[in-house]
Amino acid sequence: MSDWSGRLHRYRFRSEWLLPAPPTVVYAVLERAEAYPRWWPQVREVTQVDDRTGLARFRSWLPYDLTVTVTERTRDPGAGVLEVTLAGDMGGWARWTVRPGHGGTRVVFEQDVEVRKPLLRRLALPGRPLFRLNHALMMRAGRRGLAAWLARG
Repeated sequence: MSDWSGRLHRYRFRSEWLLPAPPTVVYAVLERAEAYPRWWPQVREVTQVDDRTGLARFRSWLPYDLTVTVTERTRDPGAGVLEVTLAGDMGGWARWTVRPGHGGTRVVFEQDVEVRKPLLRRLALPGRPLFRLNHALMMRAGRRGLAAWLARG
């Protein structure tokens, strides 16, 4: 695979959320991936496989699902870090970092993935701006959903 092709299918994302709840509470919600579908509309399904692995299905604005196997790599409440590896329709990693900030919590989500789903690979060049927008809309909905979830207690 050429270097250009590798970059074409690779995405790096970073989102920052400010939430009006203590970091320990936010971390506790984020470490319960099986509950994500309750507060994050685009996380359609999470099924636990074992203590460190699960299957997740995502769908945002564009009409396609992504299914991945998620494996815990780091769970460090003291450092506020949750990190997983992803395999399936996307391969790579994702990380939550939870810190105190602005009277609540500052959450940073980082992701470095390669799209493996054949349709998305074929549409990589013309679809890239839409795929990035799709991800941004998903993250915005996630922040809103988590803030509402935390407000309900």
